[in-house]
Amino acid sequence: MYEYHIEGNFPIKGKIRASGNKNAALPCISAALLCDEPVILKNIPDIEDVSVMLEIIQALGADVKKPGPNSVEIRTQNIRSEIPPELAKKIRASLLFAGPLLARTGKAVLPPPGGDVIGRRRMDTHFLALTELGARVDIDHVFRFTANKLVGLDIFLDEASVTATENVIMAAVLAEGRTVIENAASEPHIQDLCVMLNSMGARIEGIGSNILYITGVKKLSGAEFSVGSDYMEVGSFIGLAAVTQGDLEITAACPRNLKMTKIAFAKLGIHWEESGEDIRIPSNQQLKVIPDLGGAIPKIDDAPWPGFPADLTSIAMVIATQVEGTVLVHEKMFESRMFFVDKLIDMGGRIVLCDPHRAVVSGPCRLHGSELTSPDVRAGMAMLIAALCAEGESTIHNVYQIERGYENLTERLTGLGARIRRRE
Repeated sequence: MYEYHIEGNFPIKGKIRASGNKNAALPCISAALLCDEPVILKNIPDIEDVSVMLEIIQALGADVKKPGPNSVEIRTQNIRSEIPPELAKKIRASLLFAGPLLARTGKAVLPPPGGDVIGRRRMDTHFLALTELGARVDIDHVFRFTANKLVGLDIFLDEASVTATENVIMAAVLAEGRTVIENAASEPHIQDLCVMLNSMGARIEGIGSNILYITGVKKLSGAEFSVGSDYMEVGSFIGLAAVTQGDLEITAACPRNLKMTKIAFAKLGIHWEESGEDIRIPSNQQLKVIPDLGGAIPKIDDAPWPGFPADLTSIAMVIATQVEGTVLVHEKMFESRMFFVDKLIDMGGRIVLCDPHRAVVSGPCRLHGSELTSPDVRAGMAMLIAALCAEGESTIHNVYQIERGYENLTERLTGLGARIRRRE
C-alpha cells in the first residue's frame, strides 16, 4: 500500500493535459467482447480501474496488447462467460460485462461487484432491463444471466443509471429487431460508447439524448476509437488551481462538457478562459459566494446529465471551504458520499453536515495539515486538494482509491509545483 506525504499552501502553476475519460474507457473495453476482430482503443488512462478491466477481459479469453502509450488492442475470439470473483470484487464496472456476454454467448456469470464505499448502489435497473430483452437472471451467491435469444422492444428504465444504460445498449446492438431505451442516461461517456459501437457497425440513433433507438445487427466488426477527455478530472484540477491561487492551463479539456460545472463553480467565484479545446484558470480568482436572487444562500446540487456531476460534489465541498460566504452542497445520489466531511472539519473547515446528503459550508477557512484516509476516488481527490491548500503537512493513506481514477497523479502534480511524495 502507498501513501501521499503533502506539504500544502503552494500554488499550482503550468500546463497539464486532461486524461482520457475513465468512465468511457471501462464500457468501451467491455464492448470489445461484441466482435471477434481487433478493437483498438486510444487515449485510455493508465489507471488501476482500467488495469482491472483489462485483467477481467483477458480472464474471459481476450488477447490484449498495448501498441503504444494509452492505447490497447483487444481481440476476443474465444470467450468464457464467468468472471473470476477476485477480479469482480475489485471494481463495480465488472457489471458492464453482462450485456456483451449475453449478446455474444447467451450467458454471463458475474460475482458481486466491488467499487467505492459511498452507500447503496442498486443493480435492479440492470436486471429489469436485461430481462425485458429476454434474459433470465438467477441470483444465489453470484448473478447468472442466460438468454436463448435477445429481442428488442421498448424499455423505460426505472432510473437513469449510467451503467445500466450501457449494459442495455451493448446487449441491444446484437438483439433481434428494434430497441427503444427511454429515460436513458446520456453522459459524455455513454455518448462515446455509442459512437464507438456505431463505428463497429451498430445502428444507434438519438445519441446524447435520453431516448435511444437501436436497430439490432447480426455482427459487429473491429474498429479504432479514441475516448474523450475526463471532465471529472478537469473539474478536479480547476478546483485545485482555484483554491491554491494557481495559474493553470488544461489542454484537451473539452469545454462543451463543462457547461454545468462552469455554472456551479461560478457560484463560488471561479472563472476560466476557453480557447478551442483548452481552458486556463487564472490566478486572479475572486473566491466569493455569489448569492441567489434576493441574497439567498446558493445551492450546488447534483443531477443526471447534463446536470452538475455527482462525482464533483466532493470537490465543490473543499472549494467552498476557501470561498468567502455560505453555500449549501446537496449530494442526492449516495448516502455515504459525504462521510469524509468530518475530516475536513478536523482540518479546520466550518461545515455543518445536516444529514447524509446535505452540508452547509461557510468560508473562508484556514485549513491545516492532517492525517487522512481516502474512502473512495472522488473523496480521496477532495482530501488531496484540501491538503494541497492547507498549511503544514498532511498524510493520505489508502491512495489506491485515488489512483483508481487519476493517472500518474503525483508526477503530474509535482510538475505543476505541488509538494507531494508517494511512499510505500
